[in-house]
Amino acid sequence: MRRFLSLLALCGGLLAAVCTEPASVSAQERGQTIIRCGQQTPVKGSPRFFTGTVRIDPLYAANNAMRSSGGSVTFEPGARSHWHVHPVGQVLIVTAGIGLTQEWGKPIQEIRAGDVVICPAKVKHWHGAAPGSAMTHISICEETEPGKVVEWLEPVTDSQYAGR
Repeated sequence: MRRFLSLLALCGGLLAAVCTEPASVSAQERGQTIIRCGQQTPVKGSPRFFTGTVRIDPLYAANNAMRSSGGSVTFEPGARSHWHVHPVGQVLIVTAGIGLTQEWGKPIQEIRAGDVVICPAKVKHWHGAAPGSAMTHISICEETEPGKVVEWLEPVTDSQYAGR
């Protein structure tokens, strides 16, 4: 659970060991892993990393063969992440609603269901729901070391969120 909290608390992060296999078992010998819908417990986004109401649904954790991990994050209207950076970058796939994202020093961008946001490594940014709409996105991040996918910074102020 500690790993999943690092990942999505957002990546957003929450890394939970989805599957533990002996190191001697190769990925090919293991075969595919299927994580059934509902097997993972949703977590409320911590006020240390988010403003407003946020739910994080873990999807998959990084393992020895893949350093990426993913989660589905739902922001209620007006909810947003704090400013943050990812050491390897982040991909967001918006699955529902209308959201906002912003890179430090640049204008706020609206994002909608079907949009994909690719944020390069070490770019300071935030993302969340628009004022009048909830927004859900899938977040995919890569670890640089176990549990290290995001560096959390200061909260996004109401003025920043409003684009002032």
